[in-house]
Amino acid sequence: MGDYVVVLEAPIIVRDVETSEDAINVAVSKVAKALNKEKLDFVRVEIGYSQCPVCGAHFESAFVIGSVGLVGMYLTIKVYNAQTIEHAERIAKAVIGKALKKVPLKVYEIRELTEEEEGDGLELEE
Repeated sequence: MGDYVVVLEAPIIVRDVETSEDAINVAVSKVAKALNKEKLDFVRVEIGYSQCPVCGAHFESAFVIGSVGLVGMYLTIKVYNAQTIEHAERIAKAVIGKALKKVPLKVYEIRELTEEEEGDGLELEE
């Protein structure tokens, strides 16, 4: 049994926004509300970053066309007592996917939990 930190990428679509900052604020609020509704306040929500293909600079993954925005977000969850890395991935997707219905979730990173990172998370009973 292992303990893992799973980071998932999620594209969040928001409507009626004018700027990328508005899109980010609405997306964070939308995701936080959905997670809190399912009592998943231990999931960390962060704005994703993209890299410019020309200059290589990093910028927040928020794009607005018309009044519709697309915001890339990272959702981080700690999974305890998973049998394998794949098991931790399935658990994270199932738990977060329950709150964010119809949002495609993709694994960005999975790593073993270190002693400094232990704390709030999802622990499965055997």
